Amino acid sequence: MHVLRDRTLRNTLRLACIGFALALLSACGGEEKAAITAPMSEEQARYLSEENLWRVQREERLVAPDGWTTLIGLHFLTLQSHYVGSGPRSGIRIAMGPESLGMVQRNGKAVSFVPEPGVPLTVDGEPLKGRVALNDDSAGPPTVIGFDEGKGRMTLITRGGRQALRLRHEDAPTRRNFIPIEYWTPDPAWRVQARYVAHPPGKTLEIGTIIGTTEPTPNPGAFEFQRDGQTYRIEALDHGEETLQLIIADRTSGHESYGAGRYLDVARPGADGKAVIDFNRAYNPPCAFTQFATCPLPPNENRLNLAITAGEKRYPPKKKA
Repeated sequence: MHVLRDRTLRNTLRLACIGFALALLSACGGEEKAAITAPMSEEQARYLSEENLWRVQREERLVAPDGWTTLIGLHFLTLQSHYVGSGPRSGIRIAMGPESLGMVQRNGKAVSFVPEPGVPLTVDGEPLKGRVALNDDSAGPPTVIGFDEGKGRMTLITRGGRQALRLRHEDAPTRRNFIPIEYWTPDPAWRVQARYVAHPPGKTLEIGTIIGTTEPTPNPGAFEFQRDGQTYRIEALDHGEETLQLIIADRTSGHESYGAGRYLDVARPGADGKAVIDFNRAYNPPCAFTQFATCPLPPNENRLNLAITAGEKRYPPKKKA
């Protein structure tokens, strides 16, 4: 994993440089400070530092041992029993790992896993010795079957009423060959003031996914903002987290930015309904980095007639002529 080690070192150096620059801005005074800050104010430098830090942390999450770039498979369960492994005799053939992991069995919605004798596996970090129930991700963390000394992980997910095995591996090609993300230059003008308009309690919005399913998703309200004299509106989704999620498509989608849209996380507004949307932090969905994700897509309400030239660009980057 030399590439990952080099990237970690590079990110550390970037953060060190950012910190050094801010230290100079804070420490210098008089004419020296004026000379250093002439092209950039302290506020601008701090903003750029925060944006760069966010980008570094974003990349580190993607290539973490459980990041989106580690996905190696998504296998929907269609039979009552499936043998799972990388060998040719497995009904569900995984891209990496032992020739045989064991057998997945379904009884209605209940799913269990029987390990292959002699294959060292773990369940939620503990040695796996026999049949175990596989809990999916619909009501909390799913059961994790570990293999290849913990580098590989298998979990059960449910999407659109269908159950599937999700496979990860730390040596996934998408992780080993990860290419740094390209961004538009951070622009404070794309950090816009917005007004939150609440919906009646219990409202949901049908959100399609890249695998063809549809999920009714809590839709507590919408954000309205102005740009170049026009008012735009984005429906917000609530996944029970600290922030609300925006899934958007804009006039850069499929061109400079990822074709299936981008995501934004926005702090929940206060009682006054005021909010800030920082489009510099618009980021690609997991399906930009792997073919095994189940990404929600932008609803029609969030397809904006606006070119948002901020945030992450398409991945992988366009090849230069």
